[in-house]
Amino acid sequence: MDHHAPDTPSASAVRRTMAILECLDSSRRGLNISEVSRKLEIPKSSAHVLMVTLERLGYIRRAANSRDFRLGLKTYALGQRMAKMLSISDLALPHMQLLASETGLSAHLAVLDHDQAVFIQKAGAGSLVQLDTYVGGRADLHSTALGKIILAFGPSESTKHILSKQVFARYTPKTLISGEALAREISRIRRLGHAIDDEEEELGIRCVAVPLLRRGCLFVAALSLSGTVAQMPFRGMDTMLARIAQCAAAITAENMPIPPLW
Repeated sequence: MDHHAPDTPSASAVRRTMAILECLDSSRRGLNISEVSRKLEIPKSSAHVLMVTLERLGYIRRAANSRDFRLGLKTYALGQRMAKMLSISDLALPHMQLLASETGLSAHLAVLDHDQAVFIQKAGAGSLVQLDTYVGGRADLHSTALGKIILAFGPSESTKHILSKQVFARYTPKTLISGEALAREISRIRRLGHAIDDEEEELGIRCVAVPLLRRGCLFVAALSLSGTVAQMPFRGMDTMLARIAQCAAAITAENMPIPPLW
């Protein structure tokens, strides 16, 4: 927070509006006005006015036959434009498309933003199984392969901050929910050079990720392959790891800038 920002009614409204958008972005199923009011500790009347206004402008939408709100297409479009500004996403796309096509899996590229992984590129294989992910979407660091790569190879200050948390969201019985367990996992990832999400964020889904390292040492982004446990059996993991490592090397061989996110 900028402590020098003016504390005026207009500034407060802007802060609350952005907090609402971030709150909805972090929710998988959407949230109603009462839930947003409780989570953000703002009056329900204020939440109602701001959310109805955002809905009218197209930045959030009400789910069909529900009181829950989700992000709208205008917000998605802003995320798309931001991703295009990070030219690494454009450089990576053809390599990711080839990777997805050869493996039949979904490829994602993510960077760190406000203690979460944000997807800046995605390439799908067109299979029957479609993952509910999109460019501009976010994921927790402790429960995803991409996130754990960011924790292992990204800024040490962010890693220390995440490890100091007392509570971690549990998405499945396999989610790591303690700083001690996550620290051990991060050490293992640094030693092996890759991370695996074995149904830790969603049951039935498995992911593997590797870092993009500029000049072999400077962390830029995390690259992953995702699919169902049937599509990604452990007996074939070595082959997948070799292929995603090849893709990461091809991307970093490009004239790759560093994303301006940290």
